Amino acid sequence: MTSTTAPDLHDYDPPAAGSRGRARARQASRELAYVAGSLPVAAVGFCWVLTLFALGAGTLVTALGLPVLALLLACARGLGAVERGRVARLLGERLPAPAPVRAAGPGFWSRITAGLRDAAGWKAVAYQVVMFPWHVFSFCVSVTFWSVGLALALLPAYTWVYPRYVGWPGLQVADYDDGAGVHHSYYLASFWQVAGACLLGLLLLLLSVRLTHWLTSVSRAAARGLLAG
Repeated sequence: MTSTTAPDLHDYDPPAAGSRGRARARQASRELAYVAGSLPVAAVGFCWVLTLFALGAGTLVTALGLPVLALLLACARGLGAVERGRVARLLGERLPAPAPVRAAGPGFWSRITAGLRDAAGWKAVAYQVVMFPWHVFSFCVSVTFWSVGLALALLPAYTWVYPRYVGWPGLQVADYDDGAGVHHSYYLASFWQVAGACLLGLLLLLLSVRLTHWLTSVSRAAARGLLAG
């Protein structure tokens, strides 16, 4: 007969809440960095792809059109490699690269026709075109939510600046003239107003974390579908 010893529950060391919090904070910062960097990267990719496509399509009646389109696909593959690297570093998802283009035979035109038949290259072109408005939208939404959330959450730390240097009793939230010629100005000046704004800012930051994660999940799915091999 054999006997087993039950594990001592006191020896179990669960992951510390602080380490989980730091991991979530790192993930949120990487996702925000991805969204912030997506705007310039997407703008460069979209403009480059659109320019080469217009040049290639406009010169198809000449011998120059097909090589330009083949160059378009090769450049789109390179842009796709850059995006896969960003997805791996910032979103933690490594995507396999598509197989290289192989020409059926020697010669310049053989390489050109092989490039034009490259499905991965065309999908990379589609990624640059389709994801450009999404990356612009993601950037604008994320930056707006994070900026407003941080500004409100940190309001108690800098609200003293307004009465001392600006001449306002607090943060101005509205300033307008109504139809009767009466001027209205509203400020966050009292303790409870500032505390309420701070609480709202903290809630917006929590929402910003979830919102940015959702936005980047769409980018992950698009990269898996259009850039992975």
